[in-house]
Amino acid sequence: MLAIDILKWPGFNEAFLTAVAVLAALIFIAVAYGKRRPVGKPLSWGEGMVAAVFVFFTMFMAYAVVPNQWLLHVQNGLGWRSDKKLFGPGDVLRAQSLGGSFPFEINYQQVGDAITALMYIVFLGLQLYLFSWWQKRGKVKPTTELATSTYGRPLVKKR
Repeated sequence: MLAIDILKWPGFNEAFLTAVAVLAALIFIAVAYGKRRPVGKPLSWGEGMVAAVFVFFTMFMAYAVVPNQWLLHVQNGLGWRSDKKLFGPGDVLRAQSLGGSFPFEINYQQVGDAITALMYIVFLGLQLYLFSWWQKRGKVKPTTELATSTYGRPLVKKR
């Protein structure tokens, strides 16, 4: 039998995965609450303060904690440093200065930073989508169906 300690894997980082799980739980709670809350019901002062703290904490997790834990994992856990060059499969990303055909050098730290920037873009898009969803919830889409007569024909005014 093979004894594998999953906590020692290089791709496993408890802090990063916990931050992602907390963020996912916060988003799930917001969506579940938004589906249950009656549209147009006024907020009390206390409810408004709790909602503001909740949204602030969710944005804090999305824009501060999760990217920070990713960068710490990349630099410390995976060892992606600026002196580790990325050559890609079959050396397709080997720079011309290092004897390859790719026009510039790429290192692993740049890849980690690019993934962090992608996280910010995804979180911003998700935030805008959720804010829009919250504002539009409960609104009925206008129907384009015409009224019909008792015979099933559409009732249309003649111009």
